[in-house]
Amino acid sequence: MKQKITIDHIGIAARNLDEGSKFWRLLGLMEHGEDELVEDQGVVTRFFPLDSQGNEATNIEILEATGPDTPIGRFLKKRGPGIQQLCLAVDHLEAMIEHLIANGIVMIDETPRVGAHNSTIAFVHPKSTGGILVELKQR
Repeated sequence: MKQKITIDHIGIAARNLDEGSKFWRLLGLMEHGEDELVEDQGVVTRFFPLDSQGNEATNIEILEATGPDTPIGRFLKKRGPGIQQLCLAVDHLEAMIEHLIANGIVMIDETPRVGAHNSTIAFVHPKSTGGILVELKQR
C-alpha cells in the first residue's frame, strides 16, 4: 500500500498548557488557533506549527489532561511530562487501518474517530510500533 505519509504533529504531555508551551514560545513559535477541549479524550490541546505560513506544517501539540483518570493524566502519572505520541498524516485512513490489521498490527482504534480540530484519527497500539503510540490522521 503506497500512500504519502508525513509527520502531522508530535504530542507532548504537559502538567499544564502554559508550562508546556514555554520552551516553544522561546524558540519563537506562535500557537495557531484556540486551545481545544477534546472531551472524549479528556485533554485540552494547543498547537504550535513549525511553519509560520501554516502550509501543511508539522506541529508541536501540547496536551493537558482534564483529570488524573484520562489517557494524558495516566501518562503523566506514570512517565511525567514528555513526548506522548507521534501523529502521521495519511491519504486514506480507513484503507491504512485495514492494511495494518491485515498484517497483524494491533490497533487501539479499528474504526476512525474524531480528534482535535474535528480531524479523523485512529491510534495504533504501542506494542505494534516498538513502544511508540502512533496516531494516524486523515490528511
